[in-house]
Amino acid sequence: MPAENSVDAALAALRQAVAGLENAVDMRFEAERESMEIDGEVRRVHADRARLAQELDQSEFRANRLEEVNREVSRRLVTAMETIRAVLDR
Repeated sequence: MPAENSVDAALAALRQAVAGLENAVDMRFEAERESMEIDGEVRRVHADRARLAQELDQSEFRANRLEEVNREVSRRLVTAMETIRAVLDR
């Protein structure tokens, strides 16, 4: 009987070790899947950031262009007002 008990104990220990190994493999696969999901999310965030940076650059360019046009319009209005005043003063 002692040999049979030691075989049973060894089989139980082996089953437990195999179950532990299976759990470790499952956890590793889950961690790898989560890592891939995180990598994908990081890539999406970087793509969004690049798109937003490009849109910001375009908006800044447009704002600068509008500012230049605004200055030109103001200059022309001042010139027109001065011309009108000069005509009225005659």
